[in-house]
Amino acid sequence: MRVSTPPEHPTLLFDATCGFCRKWVARLAESAPEVDTRPYQESLSDFPEIDEEACRKSVQWIETGGEVRSGAAAGLEFWAASSRLGRFVRTACRSLPGARTASEFGYRAIASSRSLTSRLALEMWGSEMIRPRFRISGDLFLRCLGLIYLTAFLSLLLQIQGLVGSSGILPITDTLQIVSDRFGAASTLKFPTLLWLWPSDTALTTLCLLGMTAGAIGVFAPGVWATWIVSFLAYLSLVTVGRDFMSFQWDALLLETGALAIVQTVLHARCWASGSERRARTFSASPTPIRSLSFLYRWLLFRLMFSSGVVKLTSNDETWLNLTALTPHYETQPLPNVIAWYAHHLPSGFHTASCLAVFGIELAVPFLFFAPKRLRHSAAAVVVGFQLLIFLTGNYAFFNLLALTLCFWLVEDTAWPRTLAKRFNRPLGLAGPNILGRLVAPAICLNHAISSMVMTRGVFRQNIRFPGISQIYSAIAPYRLLNNYGLFAVMTQDRPEIILEGSLDGTNWENYEFYYKPGDVYRPPPFVAPHQPRLDWQMWFVAQGPIKNSSWFYPFAQRLFDGSDSVRDLLAVDPFPDTPPRYLRARVFNYQFASPEERKTDGVWWKRTFSHVFLPPVVRRRP
Repeated sequence: MRVSTPPEHPTLLFDATCGFCRKWVARLAESAPEVDTRPYQESLSDFPEIDEEACRKSVQWIETGGEVRSGAAAGLEFWAASSRLGRFVRTACRSLPGARTASEFGYRAIASSRSLTSRLALEMWGSEMIRPRFRISGDLFLRCLGLIYLTAFLSLLLQIQGLVGSSGILPITDTLQIVSDRFGAASTLKFPTLLWLWPSDTALTTLCLLGMTAGAIGVFAPGVWATWIVSFLAYLSLVTVGRDFMSFQWDALLLETGALAIVQTVLHARCWASGSERRARTFSASPTPIRSLSFLYRWLLFRLMFSSGVVKLTSNDETWLNLTALTPHYETQPLPNVIAWYAHHLPSGFHTASCLAVFGIELAVPFLFFAPKRLRHSAAAVVVGFQLLIFLTGNYAFFNLLALTLCFWLVEDTAWPRTLAKRFNRPLGLAGPNILGRLVAPAICLNHAISSMVMTRGVFRQNIRFPGISQIYSAIAPYRLLNNYGLFAVMTQDRPEIILEGSLDGTNWENYEFYYKPGDVYRPPPFVAPHQPRLDWQMWFVAQGPIKNSSWFYPFAQRLFDGSDSVRDLLAVDPFPDTPPRYLRARVFNYQFASPEERKTDGVWWKRTFSHVFLPPVVRRRP
């Protein structure tokens, strides 16, 4: 059908008496300003060729050339005018066999039950069905990320010299020399760190202070894109040389999240903006991120959560399969706290129900990250509660805080309190894609392809070949831009703890005490997160196997023989403050939480029994 008087602009006629139609038309019209949307009740006189009954049954799309489409075809044209996704779906429906028939059938099914679909839409989207915006969420996210960077760098500042300083356990000069000998001219690409330029203790401290400063600026001025580049480069430099002490999944997660923050802010940087945008923006507020960025953040959170659920199944760990994994968890986790002691003594039925809840949260809830608004907000509430429980019952550095921060991208601006929304009422508009914004769509596709490959290999244990993608991933892997995740794949059943001892004569032995890992049975398990005592954490991993699996333990012992001040600062009690010991040994004890009765009568938090010798007595060479 054609109309005799074509409109100047593409026109959509819809039924104004249908609430479902009104809301969806208003939602899509936000991104299609060139389309003239009209209630058919007010416009039939302009297009007498269109039958009123046809308008009552379906929407009508009128091209500027006069051609008229109705039903699913009209809806697809309107959708295509409002978004790239709509254009993709329209092309698919035109190209795939049977797609037109299926789309028309779906449209008729919805149109014939408008009251039901309207009710479902209300339940899933609420009364407001405007396009999702994440200006408030994006701004809060960046400020919280800056705080996490500040915390992470401060934590490293307190221990970096003892870990990788010149007198530390794994000196950076030795690490860089090993890499240089192996990779030669390609060392800087395979091992990206600014410390190639200045491998010194001062440089380590400078990077930490620089990162703290950039993080603090990110808290108060999240729109300054340079701060996120500085934070990322400084943290990447330290992670690269940190070896065993910087190999945790949350280190990789912080880098991947930080890389997305760079994209978020650089895309709308003042230097790329138009003149009016540049005048409107301020350093104290970040612009409204484009919606496609929210997908990247949600995809990252999805991979983190869903992968952690899948690895529990693919590892074939019996405790997860029979729902007993959380019975020993609070006791055997790397660094328990006091709340973990109380959680451990809850009834076994509680732990079984908790296992079921973990599987539900990690395997089912992540799919709601891409659902309509209300379902997505519910998913955010569940994940936030889950991460808070983990935070309260364990010391997992800044991991839980970072996961909570990513949840901001599940919450649309309309969900925030009005008092907070007023802070963002200044007319900055949608942050508008500069020339770099043209690369967002292909970058999302590439991100999805590479991360899907990584997840397939790491989580599902399937080494599927992705032509071309594998080579790209190999090139960017050293920069930790896309990573594999999956926490607690196998649950440890026992808690072996290494007790390190020194002696001057080989007969009388004194204990070295760590700040946070279990040692003295009378000391309560401490709260330490978001700080991560990385030596204490590695002592937990070392105890899980023979000493040959932890090559860094020998340099650690040597530094104690040398009396390294930076390494001794990592310990709570050094029994040899004046003269280094003549002998060192390490023994393994099996630790268990004391029962409430033992806690009440003996005042102990732990009980322990000797297991085996980890490091037989070794003697310091005489100078």
